[in-house]
Amino acid sequence: MKLLYQTHSPFARKVLVFAHEAGLADRLLVEPHETSPTRSNDAVFALNPLGKVPVLERADGPPIFDSDVICAYLDTLNEGEKLIPAEGERRWRGLQMQAVAQGMADAGIAVRWESERRPPAFRFAPLRTGYEHKLHMAYRWLDRELEVRERLHVGHIALATTLDWLLFRDLPSFRDHAILWRWFVDMTERPSMRATPLHGETRD
Repeated sequence: MKLLYQTHSPFARKVLVFAHEAGLADRLLVEPHETSPTRSNDAVFALNPLGKVPVLERADGPPIFDSDVICAYLDTLNEGEKLIPAEGERRWRGLQMQAVAQGMADAGIAVRWESERRPPAFRFAPLRTGYEHKLHMAYRWLDRELEVRERLHVGHIALATTLDWLLFRDLPSFRDHAILWRWFVDMTERPSMRATPLHGETRD
């Protein structure tokens, strides 16, 4: 399988960390691709009509895109304990945490547009503040709701890769949230996280 990847994308990294945790990383050929709303990548658009990575190319079927969908597919190949719980409250906690992580990454991307990526004359400070508020509220919720000793699931992977990206981009900090911070530091020591460091810059 080939994974179209971007080295500074929290969504692409989530898939690669998931693959490591599922014991599937050695079955992936990782192919770097740069994408941006202002810089079209024809190779990516040929596989994903949204022009975004990650995209997973398969030998036995059409390409799969969106990180949530790719992780769900990879879990069907996972011969160990499934990372997407099949039932019960643990399933809903995992999927909900994945959704929160997705929203945090989206909010962080929006903050970057309103603080550095959009030309200064077109930036709207109240919009940036609103997205920063979403991040701070998510940190508070996670500090309260995170079950630090729960077995690893997709929500943890999504959250760890998003939090690391927020630090990487110097976005609003979560260091003051002690439970969340300690959990995150522990997660960064996992081999799957250490094997997939973020690097590179967005090219618009």
